[in-house]
Amino acid sequence: MKKCKICQSDTHSIVNPKTKKIFHKCSTCKYIFLDEEFYVDQFLEKKHYDKHHNNLESLGYVKMFEDLVDEFVNPLHVKRALDFGCGEGEVLPIVLERNSVSCDRYDLFYFPEKVYENKKYDLICSTEVFEHLQNPLEMLKQLLLHVEEGGYILLMSNFHPDNDEEFLKWWYIRDITHIGFFHLETFEYIAKKLNLEIVKHNSKNTIMFKKLTTL
Repeated sequence: MKKCKICQSDTHSIVNPKTKKIFHKCSTCKYIFLDEEFYVDQFLEKKHYDKHHNNLESLGYVKMFEDLVDEFVNPLHVKRALDFGCGEGEVLPIVLERNSVSCDRYDLFYFPEKVYENKKYDLICSTEVFEHLQNPLEMLKQLLLHVEEGGYILLMSNFHPDNDEEFLKWWYIRDITHIGFFHLETFEYIAKKLNLEIVKHNSKNTIMFKKLTTL
């Protein structure tokens, strides 16, 4: 039995009868992660991402980020942001800059320079990234070192259905690069563990955390 990568609780296995892939679901925080046996290597991972052609000409994609910024970012009046995992098209940084937020870019494959290393931000965004990470809690801890106290982390990753049968039918697990899946209860656990406040979520795929002041 594998331990949860988020809270170290016991998990149970969910086996996809078609693909034979094995997932492990936490009994406490409801995080679900793919067994390491089924990970793809970085070459195949990048080859998969290269198929994505999301850019400023992808009007639906741009509209998604415009709506995200309107709903989650503009009410905060932040000035300095980082898009962690911005992708080749860097659409969200451009939308943020159109809304008077300066935005640095980082992406493992397309903008690999760690421009954030000696900086702190009012906001770090990471959209459609955390489902690809082997150790999301550790990455979030690292990102929080670069968030000002009282600053924000905005994550986008589809919340999984809390039912094993529905999970196996869920379109989101078909992506070969998706290896970790979150539930709202997962994020609630993370918030308590890392001294964060959940400011807002949409019950679907987006959640905003505030970094609380250190006592």
